[in-house]
Amino acid sequence: MEKAVTDRIEERVRSAFPEGAIARVQVLEYGDDPEVEPGETAIRVLIDRAGRPEGKEADKEILDAFAEASRPVVKKLRDELPGFIGWVEFRPDRPAKAAGPHGGPILRIRGHGGRAATPDEVSEELTPVMTRLGPADLATVDTLISAGIAQSRAEVLRWAVGRIREQPAYAQLQQRVQEINELKDQF
Repeated sequence: MEKAVTDRIEERVRSAFPEGAIARVQVLEYGDDPEVEPGETAIRVLIDRAGRPEGKEADKEILDAFAEASRPVVKKLRDELPGFIGWVEFRPDRPAKAAGPHGGPILRIRGHGGRAATPDEVSEELTPVMTRLGPADLATVDTLISAGIAQSRAEVLRWAVGRIREQPAYAQLQQRVQEINELKDQF
């Protein structure tokens, strides 16, 4: 993405909040952060600590206070951001010495430009499932997205589970599980 575009997005985010509320704004593209999917752009907003202590409990207090004070601004910002923004994440800023995964509380909102639901998603009741993938599995999933097999990581996983369900061995496995459950009921 061009620097001018990222600068405009950062300025738009900063201008939505009072001076000093935001420490940093990061515009993230695929490859910048493992949570950003191929073709997606995301924003990470780091909330200024304003001299408050470090630690998960302090981070939770900072985030809760920010969320309460900023609820209408966050909603308005979400509606005004460009359509290609998939999500916006808010979290307390961490000092440089606290490098590594954040692990603390975050507030994430889906952008209105996030991937549209497929007809199957609209017509079915779907259950959200969270999983963690290692580098090789994540690369495989992202390759399937880049190749056009699916539009998102969630859709790739639904596609893969569907392929398993189509295998004749799966029907046999289901039958065995049913037999095991019947045996359990006898105890």
